[in-house]
Amino acid sequence: MKRRCFFLVLFSLALAAAEEPRDLRLLTPERVAALPDSERVGWTAYLDRSRGRALAERRLLAGECRAAGKQASQPAPNRSSEFEIDGDTPAEWFSKPENRQLAGVLISYQTPTGGWSKAVDYETGPRSPGTHWTSQKGEGWHYCGTIDNRTTTEQIKFLAGVRTAAGDEAAGAAALKGIDYLLEAQYPNGGWPQVYPVESGYHEAVTLNDNAMLHVMEVLLDLVGGEESYAFVDAERRAAARAAVDRGIAWLLAAQVRIDGNPTVWCAQHDPLDSAPVKARAKEPPSLSGGESAEMVKFLMRRGPVTPEVIASIGSAVKWFEGNRLDGLRKTKNEAGKTDYLPDPDSKEVYWARFYDLGTGKPIFPGADDGISYPTHTEMAAKNKVAYDFMTTRPRDLLEKELPRWKKRLEKERG
Repeated sequence: MKRRCFFLVLFSLALAAAEEPRDLRLLTPERVAALPDSERVGWTAYLDRSRGRALAERRLLAGECRAAGKQASQPAPNRSSEFEIDGDTPAEWFSKPENRQLAGVLISYQTPTGGWSKAVDYETGPRSPGTHWTSQKGEGWHYCGTIDNRTTTEQIKFLAGVRTAAGDEAAGAAALKGIDYLLEAQYPNGGWPQVYPVESGYHEAVTLNDNAMLHVMEVLLDLVGGEESYAFVDAERRAAARAAVDRGIAWLLAAQVRIDGNPTVWCAQHDPLDSAPVKARAKEPPSLSGGESAEMVKFLMRRGPVTPEVIASIGSAVKWFEGNRLDGLRKTKNEAGKTDYLPDPDSKEVYWARFYDLGTGKPIFPGADDGISYPTHTEMAAKNKVAYDFMTTRPRDLLEKELPRWKKRLEKERG
């Protein structure tokens, strides 16, 4: 039984890797070996460390299974919604007994590497030995741990709040371990993967989708800036966090997609090695992103350094947003009760597509079922299930609210 437990843990890993489409693998040994010496050394060390972390986690879980007499680990309890806390939560809230108890549950589900998996139901109580850290059933080590859907960053914020408000040393130690996780997970080029230890497939991409990388940089800047809940974080980690954000912003500026030599915006995910736009799921092709790009520009306007490079990047992105707005559309419900966007010259609504074609620059609507990119939302929805926002209004707030604030910030910086 002991051998079988360890075998099943490793077999689940191999099965998940085998099911990943081969053309989505980005960090292949061949690609890394082809890098210039100056880059290959850092990437090799990073991937060796990632593999070592993954193996240690598998061995630990297998050992727990053996000790508990289990043939295989059980998935963590699943929750449909993600763990989140409000940004304006008062400090005293974190000191409540029930939140200190919840902190203990979060700590029990922290992966040995220091992150968290998504969609875990913490209300069922602490993790027991032999229970997986991820709730992704039948997927081996899927999303274990991750920055997807605000995961890991939200747990760090919560635990830091409990540490500061209640003096809970265990919560503080777990928050510091989570911060170390974010720092270790950063790629040598400054981006962040969706999953660390690295999981093959599109999870290897530098992930802007759902603002994953943005949330990491926000947490790191909060502790760098001396936010009260991070008062316990030492100077060495603060310096490391500052350097990590600087590298992240440098990557962001370098990865801004250029069309005919002109900087535009970003894709929702980028190749980890050459920063080119790459696909994820069938409904997420290589493209220009209207939604995630707006949030990144907002971040640069509010928290980025006021340098010529950042100013130029923001200016190019704003120009792109101004030239790619979609007027004359009306949001409505079709006969099946599903959202659609129909032509209406009298409509005052303004939208941007979530995806724009890299070649033509026109909006595209990729089907989740067939992977075909359609020219209109209506044509796509007629042949595919739609459970995704293919239109966004985020750039409107960027242009109407954030841009004036950015101009005032520039004026203040310039004296």
